[in-house]
Amino acid sequence: MTGPLAITLGDPAGIGPEVILGAWLRLRREGRAPPAFVVGGPELLRQAAERCGIDCPIVPIAEPAEAMFAYAAGLPVMAGLDGPWHPARPSPDGARLALASLQWGAKFALSGVASGLVTAPVAKGALAEIGWDYPGQTEFLADTCGRPYRDAVMMLAGPSLRTVPITVHVALAEVPGLLSAELIIHKARIVAAGLARDFGIASPRLAVAALNPHAGEGGQFGDEDAAIIAPAIAALQAEGIAAFGPVPGDALFTPRARSGYDAALCMYHDQALIPLKALEFDEGVNVTLGLPIIRTSPDHGTAFDIAGQGVADAGAMAAAIVMAAEMAAARERAGA
Repeated sequence: MTGPLAITLGDPAGIGPEVILGAWLRLRREGRAPPAFVVGGPELLRQAAERCGIDCPIVPIAEPAEAMFAYAAGLPVMAGLDGPWHPARPSPDGARLALASLQWGAKFALSGVASGLVTAPVAKGALAEIGWDYPGQTEFLADTCGRPYRDAVMMLAGPSLRTVPITVHVALAEVPGLLSAELIIHKARIVAAGLARDFGIASPRLAVAALNPHAGEGGQFGDEDAAIIAPAIAALQAEGIAAFGPVPGDALFTPRARSGYDAALCMYHDQALIPLKALEFDEGVNVTLGLPIIRTSPDHGTAFDIAGQGVADAGAMAAAIVMAAEMAAARERAGA
């Protein structure tokens, strides 16, 4: 690995601090902790560890390179960016700390000082109150990397399933009008390239979900599958991408079906996230494909309602850290 991973704090009033601590402790015990550091919050994390009973030593560092050596003694945390820990009490100050951590983490990843970026959950409403003008962290990172939003493709990944929503945070009624063959082709290309570069899958197999029940049933339940999705699949196949479908959504996620593809391209948000969360909730990772940097995140939110109680499951954060490290290693092997 060329450098340590950068882990952002997320909203400090949420479960971010405690799942970062819990994930690090779990990975250390299992002998799987990669070189990494948290972007800010050494005193905040000390308070969280003490309150939640997490035995995770905090090692303040002055610069990311120190993490390569400091992580043997505990969790390296960048000094100079900090604040008080007030679980379940989101505030403008907490949002500013979350944003600063994200901004610095992105800079470290872009400069190559960090080999990848793992982002803890943020509260979009709290960020909006301090002037944040992005739908989410993914769009912020695309902008920071100088890429259009449409090139930042969200993939949800777990041990047995990877899904990609073609349309994301839009009303269900808007989905048919937003779908186009060009959009499906564009995202499928990015997914295929990302699976090859970051996951070492030489010839990725992409299952493409149908929009309508029974893939439209010959036009009885809508014509989008025949008019939009099928031509997109044909175009991808002509390019040499192993895409197939449209596969009816009720048949796409059975154990037998999942063994036949490396990622499922879904037409709308819940079509992609419901099966992933049903199967991999505690290990689900949000991966951003299409950017020059590696970015992963646990597939859950801030969970203010349980923050500070010591009950948050750190499994998804641990999985996000491990996946980022594996992606960085895959890029290094490929010379990317």
